[in-house]
Amino acid sequence: MELFSAVNISKQFSGHKALDKVNISIPEGSIFGLLGPNGAGKTTFIRIINQIIAPDEGQLFLNGRELKPNDIYNIGYLPEERGLYKKMSVGEQAMYLAQLKGLSKQEAHKRLMYWFGKFEMKSWWNKKVEELSKGMQQKVQFLVTIIHEPKLLIFDEPFSGFDPINASMLKDEIIAQKEKGATVIFSTHNMASVEELCDHIALINNAKVVLDGPVRDIKKTYRTNSFEISYKDFQGSLESVLPPAFQIIREWNDHDLRMAGIKIPAASNPNQLINALLPNVMLHSFSEIIPSMNDIFIRVVTEKNSETILQA
Repeated sequence: MELFSAVNISKQFSGHKALDKVNISIPEGSIFGLLGPNGAGKTTFIRIINQIIAPDEGQLFLNGRELKPNDIYNIGYLPEERGLYKKMSVGEQAMYLAQLKGLSKQEAHKRLMYWFGKFEMKSWWNKKVEELSKGMQQKVQFLVTIIHEPKLLIFDEPFSGFDPINASMLKDEIIAQKEKGATVIFSTHNMASVEELCDHIALINNAKVVLDGPVRDIKKTYRTNSFEISYKDFQGSLESVLPPAFQIIREWNDHDLRMAGIKIPAASNPNQLINALLPNVMLHSFSEIIPSMNDIFIRVVTEKNSETILQA
């Protein structure tokens, strides 16, 4: 079941097409990665979801009905560019922002006390925002993003400026929000975080969605029939024992083991590679080389940009 969908969303600024008929469907209770190079249209799309700007055409749906102005109370948004008031105290500002999200003063204070305690932030309550480090300020803004328990959470580069310990804490909390029933849109350039957190992704390039689907399925689609082996007790040329169409990508040493990456033809299967190796080498390990999301991102964007150049 989908919680959010975008249908044919387009947006143009002064002759520049920021989004071109973008269609995205986000399953309920998932962490959805919104990916793309700089200038691809991600931030424009996020601003349209938050009703900061309106699309030129297309429709947005939340829970199966068209998005309405008061749906902003069902959305939590952490922008890449943070925006806290430097001269206000942390507690005063957190209370103000929580009440803007529709919470009563009493409920806002109750929830903030819980989260300030959980994040070990109670000593910050009376400090001015300008007294906090960038990472501390981001903690405050993350907290007020989730305080009203929205159905849809949008995080734009949420780990920017965090040390590894606080980044890990934030990742755990994003997963916890998902487990509580929230749906998360997660925009980042950090492909390692995408691999770790995201169930589904959409890749936007030059204003268009060029790739979307479950992360697991996408990685399977972009497999290259390549395998990594480690072996020993063989002094000859590995190439001499492989079928002619099998290609050695690279070879190297790892302590007392020999290592190799081997690509096999699409019509072949891994058993043929194993059968060719076993009579000749002592096989220590054998595993498929699955492309990372970083590899896939670079490959798809490069291919699409090349197509655009050729069509120009």
